[in-house]
Amino acid sequence: MSRGLYPENWKEIATAVKESVGWRCQKCHKLCLKPGEKTPNWTLSQRRAYTLQVHHWNLNPADNRLENLAPLCSGLCRIHVVEALL
Repeated sequence: MSRGLYPENWKEIATAVKESVGWRCQKCHKLCLKPGEKTPNWTLSQRRAYTLQVHHWNLNPADNRLENLAPLCSGLCRIHVVEALL
């Protein structure tokens, strides 16, 4: 997907969604890392698995209605949900 389809304030929108769910994955409810949170003993793989991302249910990055936005951990939840949508 082209980054040009996302609004200029996408970072702010995504952060607001993440904050609204307390930085927890919508699917597994795993508590994810907040920006700047220190994890000195974690591997890169562990940090990536605990990173929260916001996805569009309808795969349209221009549709930023709250009901279309899904905060999902970067672990298996994101993979399973996104694959199911394709």
